[in-house]
Amino acid sequence: MGVIGALLGADRTIAAVGDAAKGVAEVFTPSATRRMELSAEAQMAALRQLGAEYQLAPQGWFDRFVNGINRLPRPMMAFGTLGLFVYAMIDPDSFARRMVGLNAVPEPLWWLLGAIVGFYFGAREAHYFRTRPMDATGAAAGAPTTSPALDDNPALRDWQGAR
Repeated sequence: MGVIGALLGADRTIAAVGDAAKGVAEVFTPSATRRMELSAEAQMAALRQLGAEYQLAPQGWFDRFVNGINRLPRPMMAFGTLGLFVYAMIDPDSFARRMVGLNAVPEPLWWLLGAIVGFYFGAREAHYFRTRPMDATGAAAGAPTTSPALDDNPALRDWQGAR
């Protein structure tokens, strides 16, 4: 059939019929692969646009001022805590009265304060995590390339060597 089919052009005919059937089938059922490709292209276009918007954010005096204010809470909390110890040593009676006042604060308010402080510092850490510089491999610059546990685990070493 190979020589006769080649002489009669059956290979081209069969390919043309297959392509036509594929085209007719895609009219009734769209290609899932093509749909995924188009979805990925749309997502990449959106990410490129979003990245372009934040590529070079202008740093005016107001931006620098707000960044400076955002750096104050951690040192203020650390020095404030040390100040409380000093205050307790200088004037114990006044310190005790103020701590009794703090004891009167309802528990839900303490939870709210904890949530605010936690989200504030969590958001700052997330910001620095998202904006850390990357090297050519996509790893964070200065990050170790292998974990210490990998050296202790022969199965992981074999698996990584086989990859």
